[in-house]
Amino acid sequence: MLDLFGSGAVFGGRSQRFCDGLSRRSLLRIGSLAAIGGGASGNWSLPSILAADAAAGRRSNPKSVIMIYLVGGPPHQDMFDLKPQAPKEFAGPWRPVRTNVPGIEICEAFPGLAKIADKYTLIRSLVGNQADHDAAQVFHGRDTRKAKPAGGWPQFGSMVSSLLGAATPTAPPFVSLCYPCTHGPYNEPGAGFVGASHSPFRPLGPARDELVLKGISLDRLHDRRGLLQSVDRLRRDVDVTTNMRGMDAFTERALGLLTSSQLADALDLSKEDPRVVERYGTGDPTVFMDENGAPRVPQSMLVARRLIEAGVRVVTLNYSKWDWHGGPGNSIFKREEEDFPVFDQALSALVEDLHARGLSDDCAVVVWGEFGRTPKISDIVGRDHWPQVNCAFLAGGGMRHGQVIGATDRIGAEATARPVTFGDVYATLFHHLGIDAQTTTLTDNQGRPQYLADDGGTPIRELV
Repeated sequence: MLDLFGSGAVFGGRSQRFCDGLSRRSLLRIGSLAAIGGGASGNWSLPSILAADAAAGRRSNPKSVIMIYLVGGPPHQDMFDLKPQAPKEFAGPWRPVRTNVPGIEICEAFPGLAKIADKYTLIRSLVGNQADHDAAQVFHGRDTRKAKPAGGWPQFGSMVSSLLGAATPTAPPFVSLCYPCTHGPYNEPGAGFVGASHSPFRPLGPARDELVLKGISLDRLHDRRGLLQSVDRLRRDVDVTTNMRGMDAFTERALGLLTSSQLADALDLSKEDPRVVERYGTGDPTVFMDENGAPRVPQSMLVARRLIEAGVRVVTLNYSKWDWHGGPGNSIFKREEEDFPVFDQALSALVEDLHARGLSDDCAVVVWGEFGRTPKISDIVGRDHWPQVNCAFLAGGGMRHGQVIGATDRIGAEATARPVTFGDVYATLFHHLGIDAQTTTLTDNQGRPQYLADDGGTPIRELV
């Protein structure tokens, strides 16, 4: 089980069993699962949020975001910002292809995306990137070289969880489909100062089995609920940490998750139309690219869509590994030939699927990595880290799509028009969720208010 809080070790010693044969650790998993929901901070409580949502006549599909992290840094000049007129040591072998939007061209290896360019926006001038691998900037938009507040910066989904809570009692506000990478900097940064109760639910592996009560009636569950309250009172006497306080607020949501099959069904692709599964494509989740990256699993994008339909507000996922420095038998272009078609199929399927299901206004999609790649191809046929400029892909969210924002010079080395920051992209995503990133703050562990977006980020005017 992925134990988000290490709760299995709270009491120490061997796991004891109660008279019905259920172990204390198994029982307390109800308490652990309580923390997978988000809830709200400050004066907002989960019941008050749910009541407000009901009073407002909330639609079945709340505003949501799917964030796709391309692990290791994608090559912007080989994907969405080709430079065919540059010298060959910069341009590479790929040729641009026209899209269904006049004047917009992308890599020829993306025929699916080329057909639907009216449904997304390319940012070719993302600046302020870090120079080294660190997924943190992707997931919270902050420059990792700058000072951090007490407790650390929370990632986007954790901020949304803290501010908005869950949209439904049967789904957590924030789910991470990210595979744990052996290279630490490739992993999500965590909930930071908003607290562990706003960490994502991670359904990978055996934790998924605990979403369904197998052979336990509701009456027995409520009996366990009373016992859980007794145990929690004991734990509060000896543990007054933020993690413990956070667990109490979400017991009700845990019970809702356990007694509903909605979330478990969303994670089960056997319940999806086989033709849709085939449209996205599938990969082997046990094969981690280059061993320390993420698996190449296009089906994660389909699971993300299903989770959004189940009421999750934010879904994050990591996809493959894009840190292509080259080397004998491992040139960047060989790797692109392998990855690009699979990625094109899955991402175009996701965008089309959101439109076909009436979700394109409610769900925004962002795809990006931690930096761009060097304009000049190296002697071992690779592209190295390039923080000067990066690219991003945005779809859905009811935004004005079918455009390119920003431009780079003739070799894709520097932004020459409309520089966009991570803070701007994040302010845009918050705006989509109905949150004003320029005025809304969260309180860090020293009681100081912290704004949501870095660098004074503002919503991208071309989109909103």
